[in-house]
Amino acid sequence: MTRLFNDPAAFADEALEGFAAAHRRWVRPVTGGVVRAAATPAGQVAVVIGGGSGHYPAFSGLVGRGLAHGAAVGNVFASPSARQIHSVAEAAHGGAGVLLMYGNYAGDVLHFGQAAERLAADGIDTRTFAVADDISSAGPDDSAKRRGIAGDLPVFKAAAVAAEQGLPLDEVLGVAERAGARTRSFGIAFSGCTLPGADHPLFTVPEARMAVGLGIHGEPGIGEEALPTADEAARLLVETLLGELPEDVAGPGGQRAAVILNGLGSVKYEELFVVYRKVAALLGEAGVEIVDPEVGELVTSFDMAGVSLTLTWLDDRLEELWRAPADTPAYRKGALGTPEPEQAPVTTRAQDTAVPDTAAVPPASDASREAAGTVLAALDAVARVVDTHADELGRIDAVAGDGDHGIGMRRGSTAAQRAATDAHGLGAGAGTVLARAADAWADKAGGTSGALWGTMLRSLGTALGDQEAPDAPRVASGVTEASAAVRRLGGAEVGDKTMVDVLVPFADTLAAATAEGLPLSDAWDRAATAATEAAAGTAGLLPRRGRARPHAEKSLGTPDAGAHSLALITRAVHGVLLNH
Repeated sequence: MTRLFNDPAAFADEALEGFAAAHRRWVRPVTGGVVRAAATPAGQVAVVIGGGSGHYPAFSGLVGRGLAHGAAVGNVFASPSARQIHSVAEAAHGGAGVLLMYGNYAGDVLHFGQAAERLAADGIDTRTFAVADDISSAGPDDSAKRRGIAGDLPVFKAAAVAAEQGLPLDEVLGVAERAGARTRSFGIAFSGCTLPGADHPLFTVPEARMAVGLGIHGEPGIGEEALPTADEAARLLVETLLGELPEDVAGPGGQRAAVILNGLGSVKYEELFVVYRKVAALLGEAGVEIVDPEVGELVTSFDMAGVSLTLTWLDDRLEELWRAPADTPAYRKGALGTPEPEQAPVTTRAQDTAVPDTAAVPPASDASREAAGTVLAALDAVARVVDTHADELGRIDAVAGDGDHGIGMRRGSTAAQRAATDAHGLGAGAGTVLARAADAWADKAGGTSGALWGTMLRSLGTALGDQEAPDAPRVASGVTEASAAVRRLGGAEVGDKTMVDVLVPFADTLAAATAEGLPLSDAWDRAATAATEAAAGTAGLLPRRGRARPHAEKSLGTPDAGAHSLALITRAVHGVLLNH
């Protein structure tokens, strides 16, 4: 378990601060993460990687020559927000465009996609690539749905070296695609990880058993088997990966592969070497030539006891990129000659604008400022109800997911309430209060729920604005737009076992009730009842999206955590409306 921390909510920020202070030769801090200490050379594509905290050396430890130009770092097991990614990418940009790279998780896909849109709007040519190497998380026919685990390293490295060789952006993306298509990973775990401040692991494994097909956010394995010997574990890892070769690899014989035996946090290096001894022998027997193997901790999951094996099947070009030197805080290979000179931190537009200027808010009417008081009271109620139910939400989420929904919702709702309080104190209208709350929720919660709640609050804020006195139809219109925006962004629909299963009936019922002429509190009461019923109904659904999808059968009989939290929030807000 994690023993050394202060406030668990500040753990990720404090860890990043300490990391940057300890590695000034390689990196400098910027809003949202770190970039190389020396600026990206003019005309060179910047490769910006990122993801949640809790995976060190990924992602901040992989910033330096021969690897990433910058890393956006989110909260524990939560993707960085779009604003954080935008900030890091803008600071790393060298004038030739940016390639954003990340593991294939719903929250990362959403936030990095939003960041790419914002960068493009700023005139920065941007591409995105999600690493999807975990063969246990989806079958070959659904490989685009696979998670990213330790395969991040060889794919990130291939793209970064190509960028340093001067290739244009689309060719750097092509290298990433080639490396990603030839990378496969598979893992096993013997115990789950425990997050800072938690008193129990996200999942447990029965005595003398192991979880097969783990995820790196504390997700339980796809199945369980008897605890193996080191040699038996090596055989399972190797045979599983050799059982699924890339389409253009006819067979393992005569092939070359970059090999990574990755420790996930608690397996000691000596244990890894015992396993690798057999891995190397088995690959040799299969006719595979091992190229520059890596044995150690490359992508971890806090203190999870587990290992994963990654094979990247090499051609001449990929082998060149894999063998190329690298010099980062956590990953070094070969020699790169004279280090680039350190550069004093410079002020970038990203640093200036990543956090709203709290000294000024847009002008607002008296009616809107009065409504902002109701908005703030509602956000206070949201933060309270989330805090009360955070443990319950985590328990529900842990049935088939990673168990951090309650933690993320608490971080997001608390940050939103604080940002709203600050904006209200400056005389902001209802729309601006909601917009500030939206950005704070997305920044601090990260992950899928952070992106979606940020989108919902911003949509509602846009509908209310800062000039008009909000009435029931205007509020209902904002909620309807929030529902549509969430579906556009996340791609989920009713029946996928997500928060959409609650959001759609809530929005539809609210719109119908206000159209009948009901006062807002009465209309909201009817809609909140529909939301509660819809949330309970998700217990009978199988998840088709998100981290719970690989464990779909386990979730039968349990409601979706995001749907349940939304239903709780709608009811809590109704209590505020009764008094305002």
